[in-house]
Amino acid sequence: MKCGKRSRSATMVAAVFMVMAGPVLAQTPPPQNVGVIELQPQPVARVLDVPGRAVASEEVAIRPRVGGIISEILYRPGTPIDAGTPMFRIDPLVQQAAVTQAQSNVVSAEAVVRQARTSFERAERLVGSGATQAEVDNLRATLDQAEAALAGAQSRFQMSELELSWTTVSSPISGIASLASVTVGDLVAANQQAALATVTRLDPIEVDLLEPAVRLQRVVEESRTGQLRQADELTATLTLESGRQYEARGELVAPGTSVSMSTGAIEMRFRFENPEGLIIPGMFLRGRIVFGESDVFLVPQTAARRDQTGAITVMVVEDGHVVQRALTATGSQDHHWIVPEGLEPGTLLIVDALSRIAPGMEVVPVPATVGEDGVVRPTPQEAPSGN
Repeated sequence: MKCGKRSRSATMVAAVFMVMAGPVLAQTPPPQNVGVIELQPQPVARVLDVPGRAVASEEVAIRPRVGGIISEILYRPGTPIDAGTPMFRIDPLVQQAAVTQAQSNVVSAEAVVRQARTSFERAERLVGSGATQAEVDNLRATLDQAEAALAGAQSRFQMSELELSWTTVSSPISGIASLASVTVGDLVAANQQAALATVTRLDPIEVDLLEPAVRLQRVVEESRTGQLRQADELTATLTLESGRQYEARGELVAPGTSVSMSTGAIEMRFRFENPEGLIIPGMFLRGRIVFGESDVFLVPQTAARRDQTGAITVMVVEDGHVVQRALTATGSQDHHWIVPEGLEPGTLLIVDALSRIAPGMEVVPVPATVGEDGVVRPTPQEAPSGN
């Protein structure tokens, strides 16, 4: 009986020691190693990516200035033509007849002037001996009327010649001619509403870029406060619908002067060289406007999380612990978010092991690098020198 009691007592004492020793023997996991980069502000072009649409720098509707029957179509649709190139010919018989009649009226008026001048000069010589001053004055008035009639006849003759020249319809600008809306034999009228064709100039081409007024106001404010160093000239680049970067750089033609009531955007027009005709009117494009340069932080996109509102969050190391930061990006560049504020020079941004950490955790920062492709790579450690 005594042996049994001693055995149970020893077991209880052992259990008490095990409970007391438990917290002492448990091991706390070591701090997590995380890859970090040290952020420093750097000059970056201040750009805004906006939608745009191409418009012709020049476009003219070809309409007849005289009426008649189309007798010839003198151009090939879709080919470049120069200013002054004949495009249509209207049957000129009516206008030629008008020229002949106007010319005969001029000849008749010239004869009347000659007769009136002869009578006036004769009467002027015979004043006091065979003609009165009143007769001279009447003959002078007759001469003036004849000269006025001659001037009118000459003007009508010039107008008839001009209308005859209008029977050949030419392009006033250089560009690409469209399909004709008429065929040989069609009757056209002077200054009709329907155009015979259109000629569009494609080089240079102009692009309307639609910039949200709110973002443009932010750029203006940054310029006023000195955060933005303005460029000497406002320029833009384009991305085609195929995703190809357009090589030419555009210059500002006209800044926006009003805000659209439907979109809240300001329309800014830029002109681009277009020698190959890659851009045609009506084409939708993506534009990037360069406003100047500002000092910002470049945050790798792989190190940030972005929500539906556009805000991004990152993890940084402060005093050996993970801290979450909410930031606002104004754009992107080469797999990086452009962040103008919310960070300090020397901030240790966590770029690796993000899935294994949470705010408040103790971590050990390990230097890392982010390549141009946005991939995180560990920074090679220098080998210790030996003797």
